[in-house]
Amino acid sequence: MAVESAREELGDTDAPAEDELVEAFDRIVAQGAQRLHRTWREVLTTGLAGGLEVGIGVVALLAVYAETGSHLLAGLAFSVGFIALLLARSELFTEGFLVPVTAVVAKRASVAQLAKLWGGTLVANLVGGWLVMWVVVHALPELGPVAVESATTFVDAPLDLTAVCLALLAGSSITLMTRMQQGAESEGGKIVAAVAGAFVLAGLVLFHSILDSLIIFAGIHAGGPFGYGDWLAWFWYATLLNMAGGLLVVTLLRLVRSKDLIERERDDVADGR
Repeated sequence: MAVESAREELGDTDAPAEDELVEAFDRIVAQGAQRLHRTWREVLTTGLAGGLEVGIGVVALLAVYAETGSHLLAGLAFSVGFIALLLARSELFTEGFLVPVTAVVAKRASVAQLAKLWGGTLVANLVGGWLVMWVVVHALPELGPVAVESATTFVDAPLDLTAVCLALLAGSSITLMTRMQQGAESEGGKIVAAVAGAFVLAGLVLFHSILDSLIIFAGIHAGGPFGYGDWLAWFWYATLLNMAGGLLVVTLLRLVRSKDLIERERDDVADGR
């Protein structure tokens, strides 16, 4: 019924593409509302699990890069982490730029709930990632040198136009991955999107606040010539630019495209539906 009603409001009852748009929008709003209404315990545990799972992807990335010297192959290996996130239904901070934001704009949740999700997930991702990187460096010390080498790429990067663009691309790429997964109807399609997202992010060495923080943590644990101050000097701008890339490049366009559907959703909220 929601699809038929939306089709009438859109003035198009003969377009299968519009049906798919409405169904995808409804899924996004429903999923976003569910994520935003989690308790603090749920937010922190799903975020902690997300950090651990991304950490497993980083292990694969470092191992493949150490053997091949290829960032592209290492990026494919990192997809293990995104696939784990997808199948385990865990939370990654930078995957919260489309689905939860759409639910807030549709009035199905509040800005305060969005802040709780973002803040709790970000901290939990970093804690989980720090822990798994500590274990990895001590379990597989042969990966230490490549971790230090890879981390140096980020901590030594000046805040210039290149760094800004790399961080913007990272935010928009992972949000596009989220959009692709929401549009896919099968688990297979979602996995393909996860592999593609990992390939772009890690294979092209974009500046991703969580993924690359874990690499830096591994480098610190391995005794690299840098510390947490160097990480923070990189992390703050990478995080803000990831958000800008995800929210302004992908999410904003999606919201403009779904303007009529958002108005329908807001009317339903006002009517108590």
